[in-house]
Amino acid sequence: MTGMIQELANFWSLSDRNVLWVLLGAALLGLSNGIIGCFAFLQRKSLIGDALAHAALPGVVFMFYFTHSRDPWLLLAGAGLSCIVAHVCSEYLIRRTKIKEDSALAIILSLSFALGVFMLSMIQKLPIPNQAGLDKILFGQAAAMNSADVKLLAISSCILVLLTLLCFRSWRLLVFDPVYATSIGLPVRWLQGALSAALVLAVVIGLQLAGVVLVAALILTPAAAARYWTNKLGTMLILAGMFGALSGVFATQVSYLAPRMPTGPWMVMAVTAIFAVSLLFAPSRGLLIRALRRHRQQLRINEENVLRTMYKLLEQHRSPLPGLDSAQILSFRSMLPQQLELVLKRLKRRSEIVQDGALINFTSSGYQHARALTRRHRLWEAYLAERLGLAADHVHRDAEEIEHILGPDLEAALLDELEQSTSDPHGRSIPRSISKEHEHE
Repeated sequence: MTGMIQELANFWSLSDRNVLWVLLGAALLGLSNGIIGCFAFLQRKSLIGDALAHAALPGVVFMFYFTHSRDPWLLLAGAGLSCIVAHVCSEYLIRRTKIKEDSALAIILSLSFALGVFMLSMIQKLPIPNQAGLDKILFGQAAAMNSADVKLLAISSCILVLLTLLCFRSWRLLVFDPVYATSIGLPVRWLQGALSAALVLAVVIGLQLAGVVLVAALILTPAAAARYWTNKLGTMLILAGMFGALSGVFATQVSYLAPRMPTGPWMVMAVTAIFAVSLLFAPSRGLLIRALRRHRQQLRINEENVLRTMYKLLEQHRSPLPGLDSAQILSFRSMLPQQLELVLKRLKRRSEIVQDGALINFTSSGYQHARALTRRHRLWEAYLAERLGLAADHVHRDAEEIEHILGPDLEAALLDELEQSTSDPHGRSIPRSISKEHEHE
């Protein structure tokens, strides 16, 4: 344990130059890719990042073949040109043929990758110097990064962030409402071209660190995770960039503590873990939070249904009853005895019912609540029958669903529409509101 703490202290001292380059490179890559990936994600073009990443391979190999140089700027240029050609070809297939977008991108992806691997195999058999490690572009090699690579990443990342700031409003319209953007005179094709160029740049700068196979995940996964936390594009960009940068920092730290652990795959693992947490625990869209919300809502609906059922049973008897038992409620309400027992316990805790042995009675607040629920139910039934012309035997289920969300404003609107109706389609009286009853008295 002490040794690990010492290793962490050494890592964060940043005394090792190579660690510093990898840390900066991974953080910058995660930041820029996360930001640009948001636009591809929102345009539902998730596959394009993967297609461009695989299309970059033949460009890198061709550039090395003709220049015999491993200069990162030259390789970046080759990868960029290859990605642009692949993007143009995919757009042509989508617009000029009957091939769907996902099929066109899959064709480009497969063909580009096959061509790149073919060229890579050929080069390895030729007596070309300085070719050792060229195949690392497939899976990335963060440990080989140097100051020149970090400089390239820094410049490219700054370009991407600056371009996003300059084009934010236009890209936002392009993503959410391209028809409106065209109607107000925005150069939609140029804006889409700039966004595609930014995406190409985001792909190619991540090749050395994450490789062809994994770089697409660094573009789309931070955006997918950020989407769970917000509905605002600006906040989404910030969160996606932050998630990407954090994954880069974490992956670099893991690679430092375990030298045989590659940084690129760990970046993907880290950002996927962030996505998993977002998927489960995000406050508005998280699966567990939504399941808990649905559970609570179902409990509330069950409670309100039991209250209304009790009101209906008591209403049917002209002489006062000493109380109701569980069997009477279950005869009118389809639910398991265990569910009813849970509902009764919750209602008792809220002082809406009291139990004397097997007999169940309303409290004053419980009776008023049940009366209000019955009033909303029967008002909606009357509205469906009188205004929409539904048969009386078809209105109950709809009314039972809507009564739980009817508020005072909708209740008042229903009364205006129904011109103060006093009974539902089944001939049962609609209870007056408590305030009206007091006025009548």
